[in-house]
Amino acid sequence: MPSSAPTVRSLARELGLSRTTVSDALRGAPRVDSRTVQRVQEAARAAGYQRNPLAAALMSELRRSRGATFRGVIAAINLDEPDRPTTAARFHHELVVGAASRGDELGFKVENFVMGRDGGLSVPRLDSVLQSRGIHGVLLLPAWYEPDLSQLDWKRYAGVYTDYIIERPALHSVCSDHHRAMMAALARLAARGYSRPGLVLHRHNDERLQYRWSGAFRAFQESHPAIEPVPPLMSAALEQGEFVRWFRRERPDVVLSHNTEVIDWMEGCGAHIPATHGFVSLNLVMKTRPCAGLDLQPHVLGARAVESLVAQLQRNERGVPEWPTTTMIPARWVDGPSLLAEGPPPAETRVPPRVRRRKSVAP
Repeated sequence: MPSSAPTVRSLARELGLSRTTVSDALRGAPRVDSRTVQRVQEAARAAGYQRNPLAAALMSELRRSRGATFRGVIAAINLDEPDRPTTAARFHHELVVGAASRGDELGFKVENFVMGRDGGLSVPRLDSVLQSRGIHGVLLLPAWYEPDLSQLDWKRYAGVYTDYIIERPALHSVCSDHHRAMMAALARLAARGYSRPGLVLHRHNDERLQYRWSGAFRAFQESHPAIEPVPPLMSAALEQGEFVRWFRRERPDVVLSHNTEVIDWMEGCGAHIPATHGFVSLNLVMKTRPCAGLDLQPHVLGARAVESLVAQLQRNERGVPEWPTTTMIPARWVDGPSLLAEGPPPAETRVPPRVRRRKSVAP
């Protein structure tokens, strides 16, 4: 039979040291002579000893709380980015709520940390704080630009990114299935009789997802002959004048966008929502008025991310994974007053888009 796994007790017995000295040496505590630290750590590596960070955190927390119920800690890292849309904060909030709820069920407390400008932590400072508090789980919230946490001492941490892709470092990801969500939304619209769907996107919002939104939109158009092709409006900074010109030129019968202000612009062109035209929100957390759209389920996303992170901690898996994985969460369709149940009337009976005379819109 194979020998049992090495423990602090067995190492102490082998080296003729106390368990406290061996434990402190394994942690690199300054009170232990450096030669003893080296001797203990070399013996531990030779024996195949692996320190369990959860067990260590448990004992530390029990000592501090004098026997109260243990709660591990997961750090939810939010990057303070100046160009990120303000509406993204709602999605982040809902994601953290879902993460905290599931974390509580699993015995973990989710705490928020902010990196970046206006008093936010730098990466080295964050690393220091996490180490000093014995936090080994890192939950990184979606970033507007490609995040870089490569300076963290990842051999100490398990991490999960709650968006599509991260390369510095390449962590496991849990994210919304944007391609599937777009395909499902367009299929619903086609079933209701909409034949000229139009897509309106902030260009960077599509780029950061490696064109999941626009790729699915174009694939649906090409694979469904009954759908009349409408070129998407991809804008660096979506404005009313740009939208109006596109809407008048392309004449979509339903518009899909993150920005519900588009509904006002459609009505300014003479459309009547939902009598003549429809609207679909691509992320209902960001809506500013009632409408139909996609619930990207940030609560579920946060919960699944915490489950993945806790599983890594329980398996003592720290560091950058050799084979990072991506878990995708499907969106949920939600009906709303911006669509007709049976689709729009025939094109020839619809009110043609026109621009009402406004000072803010070019004639």
